[in-house]
Amino acid sequence: MSERSEPSTGETGGPMDPATEAFVAHRNLLFTVAYELLGSAVDAEDVLQETWLRWAGVDPGTVRDRRAYLVRIATRQALSRLRTLGRRRESYLGSWLPEPLLTTPDVAEDVELADSVSMAMLLVLETLTPTERAVFVLREVFDLGYDEIAGAVGKNPAAVRQIAHRARAHVAARRPRDVASPAEVRGALQAFQRAIETGDPQNLLDVLAPDVVLLSDGGGLRRAVPRPVVGAGKVARLLAAGWNRVGARTSVEPAQVNGRPGLVLRLDGELDGVVAARVEDGLITGLYFVHNPEKLSRVERETALTR
Repeated sequence: MSERSEPSTGETGGPMDPATEAFVAHRNLLFTVAYELLGSAVDAEDVLQETWLRWAGVDPGTVRDRRAYLVRIATRQALSRLRTLGRRRESYLGSWLPEPLLTTPDVAEDVELADSVSMAMLLVLETLTPTERAVFVLREVFDLGYDEIAGAVGKNPAAVRQIAHRARAHVAARRPRDVASPAEVRGALQAFQRAIETGDPQNLLDVLAPDVVLLSDGGGLRRAVPRPVVGAGKVARLLAAGWNRVGARTSVEPAQVNGRPGLVLRLDGELDGVVAARVEDGLITGLYFVHNPEKLSRVERETALTR
């Protein structure tokens, strides 16, 4: 097997061989598949490396559908890694949240893609088994046929249909009732930011749903709330206390986070965290704070995602 490192999309050293050309053409797609299965950009990049190593040993001339073949390799690698990560997350310190991405504007324009990589949806996908997650993502997000999915997850097409039906029902019961438009999410976050910066508790309560849930991921490396905080009153008091402690040293910037409007926090000019939100009926029902520094590498530069 070839030990060549994964090719860069920025290489300009002349014509690419067919294997490299196919991989580069589908690299963003493969990353998106792996990220949706893993919720981690770092692990998705590792899956790309593993996919490239296996693809480099294949004769592209023998492959009828290179896109499907590459997706199959990436899915198998991601599934293997997902099962390992599941065991690690059981011992994770505090709440676990997906690794946030600063995404390109075109991701927000693809409503289905933006919804599928949102923090809220990635957390719903975490409640599926690895195989259910792979089948759901490949079918509902990337519109692969049951035969193609069967080859990727090691099941027969009939079994894949049953898994897809079960996964759809599971997700439907847990996903937001209505997908808020980017304008609605942006408006709610602007009101949230103003309420925090002015320290007005009533304005904060006005933008939070009564049953809002706050999750904070510090990974044991940064201060974070160890368990979910539920209820507008509790969340408002927690946020007010935190802002009073560091407010003068903190700046808040709007950004596109996982295809949706979000906020980037800087403390004394240094990247401190990311805020994503779930919005329903104009109110924030979910707040997701990622402070773990090991999960912030993809917030300083945009990540291209595609279907």
